[in-house]
Amino acid sequence: MPFISNKGFAMPESPIRKLVPYAEKAIDAGKEVIHLNIGQPDIETPEVALEAIRNIDRTVIEYSHSAGYLSYRKGLVEYYKSNDIIVDSSQIIVTNGGSEAIMFGMMTCFNPDDEVIVPEPFYANYNGFALEAQVNLTPITTHISQAYKLPPIHKFRELITPQTRGIIICNPGNPTGYLYTQEELETLKQIVLENDLFLIADEVYREFCYDGRTHRSILSLEGIDKNAIVVDSVSKRYSMCGARVGALLCKNEEVIKTAMKFAQARLSPPTFGQIASEAALKTPKSYFDDVAKEYVQRRDVLVNGMNAIKGVTCPMPGGAFYAMAELPVDSAEKFCAWILEHFEYKGATVMMAPGEGFYATKGLGMREVRLAYVLEIPKLKFALEILEKALEAYPGKID
Repeated sequence: MPFISNKGFAMPESPIRKLVPYAEKAIDAGKEVIHLNIGQPDIETPEVALEAIRNIDRTVIEYSHSAGYLSYRKGLVEYYKSNDIIVDSSQIIVTNGGSEAIMFGMMTCFNPDDEVIVPEPFYANYNGFALEAQVNLTPITTHISQAYKLPPIHKFRELITPQTRGIIICNPGNPTGYLYTQEELETLKQIVLENDLFLIADEVYREFCYDGRTHRSILSLEGIDKNAIVVDSVSKRYSMCGARVGALLCKNEEVIKTAMKFAQARLSPPTFGQIASEAALKTPKSYFDDVAKEYVQRRDVLVNGMNAIKGVTCPMPGGAFYAMAELPVDSAEKFCAWILEHFEYKGATVMMAPGEGFYATKGLGMREVRLAYVLEIPKLKFALEILEKALEAYPGKID
């Protein structure tokens, strides 16, 4: 029998999806499963994008340019300009979701065994992308007790080695919802320039900033045009996760030229997704205003409700639509499996993402979970009721 590759065995399971078999069994058993584990919004996709798909008039579904349709890239130029990001169409590569953009960035900028600093907890799939690109992630830990604030600059300096080639951030953050301050971005800029590093910023949640806060892209920072790479996606912005359309932005000509080789190797981004995404650029501002208002209400219900449960700690996120919570349990992963397999309340249970998978440092996040507040408020309130009852009944509860 042929052997499976070492890389295949080493590839981590997604903490967001690894408990799906438990959820499927719960559904088969007649339970309602409330999904707080995954960032799949229930917000409706803009009608202008749906109409573009309904009204497609083509006799051939052809390849696009490997960088994406020029008309879409030109539309993105105007969109980014409205967000204080000045690029031209030649500095954008349309990708198969933000995931491919991250992979292109890693494979373009880093050699095997290069080290990349990443604040943890971080988007869990960075672990998998790093393994595929043969890159070593060097975690710099942020703490729930400090609401995941970025560590001081000397902590970064302590991690720099001759193999360090870059820093990756997600802003606003997945899984924490943390929104970087101007001071923190300037700190990152200083580190990048001091050590001639790449800075890759996953900015797919830029529209979702709350309580008067605003997002600033790393491409608007002066002096790091050659170092800065932005990853983007339509998935969350327009509630179009299934479109699988993202983008890589960079003002460094060599980075774009090299990333294009990888883009050509996979031929092109999806035609239907680009058609919908180009149309979505016409989405009125009122759509985002309404969505942000809705997410603030959902956030407040979920986070305040979690903190009202005895023993739970849940910092208030400044952006995105996720929150991390520390639970009074022996193991969050065991609890997340137990609540699906062995618990129900009023015929329902809750699915969450165990926190350990969002860390690179072994042993961290073992009592944490990521919660996505992408459901309507009545569902969130019901989920909170279930969680409170489940924590009371869980045999591994810690007082």
